[in-house]
Amino acid sequence: MSSIMAVSSGIPVKGYYSTTSTSLPRSCSEGTCSEHCQNTSDQNDMDFGSGGPPPPGMMKDRHGPPPPHHPRDGRGYGPEGYGGEGFVPPPPMHHPMPPQNQGGPPQQGAVMMVYGLDPVTINADRLFNLCCLYGNVVRIKFLKTKEGTAMVQMGDGVSVERCVQNLNNVTVGDYTLTLAFSKQAYLSEVMNPYPLPDKSPSFKDYVGNKNNRFLTPASIHKNRIQPPSKVVHFFNTPPDVSDEQLLQVFHDYGVTPPHTVSKFPLKSERSSSGLMEFQNISQSVMAIMACNHATIQHPGAKFPFVMKLCFSSSRQIGQKGQGDRQGKGQTGQAGQAGQTGQAGQAGQTGQNNGIDDDYY
Repeated sequence: MSSIMAVSSGIPVKGYYSTTSTSLPRSCSEGTCSEHCQNTSDQNDMDFGSGGPPPPGMMKDRHGPPPPHHPRDGRGYGPEGYGGEGFVPPPPMHHPMPPQNQGGPPQQGAVMMVYGLDPVTINADRLFNLCCLYGNVVRIKFLKTKEGTAMVQMGDGVSVERCVQNLNNVTVGDYTLTLAFSKQAYLSEVMNPYPLPDKSPSFKDYVGNKNNRFLTPASIHKNRIQPPSKVVHFFNTPPDVSDEQLLQVFHDYGVTPPHTVSKFPLKSERSSSGLMEFQNISQSVMAIMACNHATIQHPGAKFPFVMKLCFSSSRQIGQKGQGDRQGKGQTGQAGQAGQTGQAGQAGQTGQNNGIDDDYY
């Protein structure tokens, strides 16, 4: 009876709960309140954040729906479609958060800082076109308070390490890229991103984007990680594409075209591939950032071809390998002759030119 009277009077008793709202509100701090934790700023990003897992309830559906369709989202890869007949879309990527660091040195996560970007021409897609050569890209966010700086979340820390090893201190036009690991564990979704100079959004989510090249074990195996080179491998172009059509793509995107284009002998009527050589590495990097995944129309195809670019292991078109043909006066012979098939002959000497010929 005393217990019942205590409950009805609002006095808490062990094993019972008060029926009146007599409890005081709990104190809230930026470390415990989910509302505060979600209100991150560019300044916090510049300070690299505090790392660690997100607050409870934030992981669920945090990526949101896939990005809307656009000409470069990977749909339409020639008459066969993406991946040819029988292609099954890859399962969605999962990006588990790394465990909390219980003391000791900081752990390397999947987010990196990218400094030294051209603030006038850069956008999320161009940065994606370069970073996707070294791993899956999850999200890209530009910092409003620091011009020419972006944060990139990759699929894992190994992908960040590849980007840092191959792209750090690379000169792109008048700028030099600087890449470094971020202490931040993930990039939060930005609901209202500010516009970049080209009016594109300063934040973009690439989860599920088919232009990511490390989605399946088969595609991972076919990738060849190469540092920037002035020789670029192109593939997934129309089988009868002309040199003029290829050069026009680079003109349309406002970058310097290659001085030499050499196509491999066709293995099938599905698509074509070959090599392009630029004057220097700076031009080739700008070309990949601008024209990787550019579409090329073909009258006999239901969908446009999406040209794919990557750096080649060749350092010059026409060379069999490092050191071959040096001192024989044949440097630049492929560029002077401009004959289709020379690169194909070089590619048949056991060199994969940075990627398997049957990639996709």
